[in-house]
Amino acid sequence: MKIVVLGSGRGSNAEAILNAQKAGSLGAARVVALVSDKVGAPILKLGPRFGIPADAIDSNGAAKQTSPSHPDRKQAAFIPYIEHIDRFEPDLIVLAGFMRIVPPVFIKTFQNRVINLHPSLLPAFPGLNSIRQAFDYGVKYTGCTVHWVTPQVDAGPIIDQAIVPIEKGDTVETLEAKVHAAEHQLLPNVIARLSRKTTLRAPLV
Repeated sequence: MKIVVLGSGRGSNAEAILNAQKAGSLGAARVVALVSDKVGAPILKLGPRFGIPADAIDSNGAAKQTSPSHPDRKQAAFIPYIEHIDRFEPDLIVLAGFMRIVPPVFIKTFQNRVINLHPSLLPAFPGLNSIRQAFDYGVKYTGCTVHWVTPQVDAGPIIDQAIVPIEKGDTVETLEAKVHAAEHQLLPNVIARLSRKTTLRAPLV
């Protein structure tokens, strides 16, 4: 099972996936490429470390082909991503800290092959700043979710979740560390389990 991982920042979850692969605990899956939307993003440094292609995609050219008010502008911006990723013929695309909303054209192209990692127990606290949202709301538990990607943001079918208790004395920073630690366990585990199945097809929604 060939995987392409997309990320925008540190790449700690991509590193967790690659470490699991190196340790032989990623099942039949293997990462064939890393992709970022930011030139110089730390995630790209994982490429040379693990011997896989790692590239930043410049989508500005494609976006400029349509006017700023055109409804297809966001879709056009993702054509370079689609063209680049498609070269690797991926069985699974993993959004791991990728800070862009993927448009319908991307989801349709890679239909039922895109999963996302979200730092809350969906459907609670979708969108940005989920860990702080949970902390400020005062819930006793939060966590992380891996789900199939659909056009509605953070609303696709849930594959699995990990629970993280919010304990007395926790701060936003300590809670973030706990949630990230849970992510580093959950995401490789989900990928390994998906790789052992005869089909990766998500429920059609």
